[in-house]
Amino acid sequence: MTTLENRPNTALLVVDVQNGVVEGAHERDAVVANVGHLIEKARRAGTSVVWVQHSDKHLVRESDDWRIVPELTPGDAEPLVEKNYGDSFEDTTLETVLSGLGAGRLVVVGAQTDACIRSTLHGALVRGYDVTLVSDAHTTENQTAWGAPPPDQVIAHTNLYWSYQAAPGRTAGTVETKNVDFVGMS
Repeated sequence: MTTLENRPNTALLVVDVQNGVVEGAHERDAVVANVGHLIEKARRAGTSVVWVQHSDKHLVRESDDWRIVPELTPGDAEPLVEKNYGDSFEDTTLETVLSGLGAGRLVVVGAQTDACIRSTLHGALVRGYDVTLVSDAHTTENQTAWGAPPPDQVIAHTNLYWSYQAAPGRTAGTVETKNVDFVGMS
């Protein structure tokens, strides 16, 4: 269990599912559909949904690329955390938001696998959270021109190594969308 005291709740963390981030990403439509399914599951179960939205010089705030994809709509009461670094905790209000929700467990979805998702997974684990990555609800773009493996291999590798992560007093792992059960987790 989480090492964070008095934090029994779970939050679904939706990271950077923005037009300019997932445009052209590997299996974009399937991943966005899985994220949407998980959002609805979480809402039905009373589990908090927390949105993270990135901006930088390539992803300009308020631009069309910066906006959350049209298939997904944050709820009026759902927190939205803006960030400028890969780790969703770095120089943001995320920790304050999660503390206010009593969340010590995170279910992570979004983009990009080899950047903001990995940074956020590790950032959460070292801060004391239990962290589950939904194996078929994260994606990345093709970075082979810069020496990276193809996107499907990046995703598979991340799923593999995260399924074996652990830390004292904390858990990590992966789960498929169809096996996520928020009932009793919130």
